[in-house]
Amino acid sequence: MSTVPEHLLVVDDDREIRLLLDEYLTQAGYRVTAVADGKAMRRALEGNRIDLVVLDLMLPGEDGLTLCRELRSRSNSLPVLMLTARGDEVDRIVGLEMGADDYLAKPFNPRELLARIKTILRRAQALPPNLEPAEARSFTFAGWTLDVATRNVTAPDGLVVPLSGAEYRLLRVFLGHPHRVLPREQLLELANKREAILFDRSIDVLVGRLRKRLGDDGKEPALIKTVRGEGYVLAAEVETRH
Repeated sequence: MSTVPEHLLVVDDDREIRLLLDEYLTQAGYRVTAVADGKAMRRALEGNRIDLVVLDLMLPGEDGLTLCRELRSRSNSLPVLMLTARGDEVDRIVGLEMGADDYLAKPFNPRELLARIKTILRRAQALPPNLEPAEARSFTFAGWTLDVATRNVTAPDGLVVPLSGAEYRLLRVFLGHPHRVLPREQLLELANKREAILFDRSIDVLVGRLRKRLGDDGKEPALIKTVRGEGYVLAAEVETRH
């Protein structure tokens, strides 16, 4: 069992916050690299194996949303926790839709940040191997094709349909477990999303959105079926292409 500490990358233009988090998270047993902007973030990513990024939203130049989008283009599995002085719900939703795994508003208690980091890392480590992006380049199901690199699905008639971050992750979970009934709680955990908890949106709403993207009839769905009292199941054969 490896004893190498997990490596956290903190991206924040506030020097005091960088010093605080560097010291606090190092004392908690993590290896920490703290940088001030996107250029330094890229250098850190190129030279190190990073396990989680703590990313400030309000950065000069390239803001946190832009950098979060870039991180997601590099990897679908690298966890991102966003920090911001903004408390507006719209900013939180946009950040999560861009692919952030969690959101913490400033000022924050370092203990709460540490607790959230531990939770995110635990979820990331618990993800089934077949959800890792390196495992497949695309999935084909019921005439549809999901391209992992672009996060778009292509309909049987050739129409390309873009997915939000939440819709993409939910679809990846279904494609990794076809013909298997997945309880709502498990869907939330595997999709690695806190959105339903933070904004009082149930997994049912997200499933409904995904059904619409896939042209699945909400009243009588043929693709993502509801199992009353249990959860949902993807009723389709899935072909994986590497």
